[in-house]
Amino acid sequence: MPSPESKSLLVVVRHAPYGSSLARTSLEVALTAATYEQEVGVLFMGEGVLQLLPEQDSTQIGVKNIGKLIASFPLYDLDSLFVDEDALLRHGLDDKNLPQDLRPLGTTAIQQLLRKYDHILGF
Repeated sequence: MPSPESKSLLVVVRHAPYGSSLARTSLEVALTAATYEQEVGVLFMGEGVLQLLPEQDSTQIGVKNIGKLIASFPLYDLDSLFVDEDALLRHGLDDKNLPQDLRPLGTTAIQQLLRKYDHILGF
């Protein structure tokens, strides 16, 4: 449980899973903050929703699998996970096939979510 003086953090993930270090870094920041008992949420937007695709295989490009990192969220009590509904539609994804207990949000709900957190860190 976060201490009363701790601040909440929303990590906004906007980058595709492979191609730069930003995708992995955003998830590692969320996990690190959760380790310090901060209230942490993660919002997947834009190409960031591609990080949620099941059965990713990154062996051919020689990088660690991001899906495994996301699968570790429950171990850190990181369960405030959100996904942009519009981004899912743009990328032809169905939220029923995505990992975790992601909460799909429309534009208005995302705006409300952004106001809820003390700090927002976008990648």
